[in-house]
Amino acid sequence: MKRLIAAALIALTAAPAVAQDFSPITSRDAFLQMIADRQMRLGRFGVNIVVRSNGAIDGSAVGWPITGSWTWQNGYFCRDMDWSGTEIPYNCQLVEAAGDRVRFTVDQGAGDSAVFRLQ
Repeated sequence: MKRLIAAALIALTAAPAVAQDFSPITSRDAFLQMIADRQMRLGRFGVNIVVRSNGAIDGSAVGWPITGSWTWQNGYFCRDMDWSGTEIPYNCQLVEAAGDRVRFTVDQGAGDSAVFRLQ
């Protein structure tokens, strides 16, 4: 079970991309304004994550803690994370938004995606 969830967290959790009306977030300021210090939820895996304005990431998945750090580089959200002792490898991700939904796509938009609900 832990391996399944760790794999899901690869994108800030990974799932197949679905065509929706998402718009890219291309600046750090826009990212902070929309997402910083708000809880993001991915109910399917019991994931709750907060990306802090100070560069920290915290939360939980299936009751186990998530910690990490992030930076904004060349229009991408780049993060390191750890899930209860399981390293989630460094990755830079395309971030897109649609209403209260935020989609993170690994490998600068070329890989799998996860859609979170902002709380």
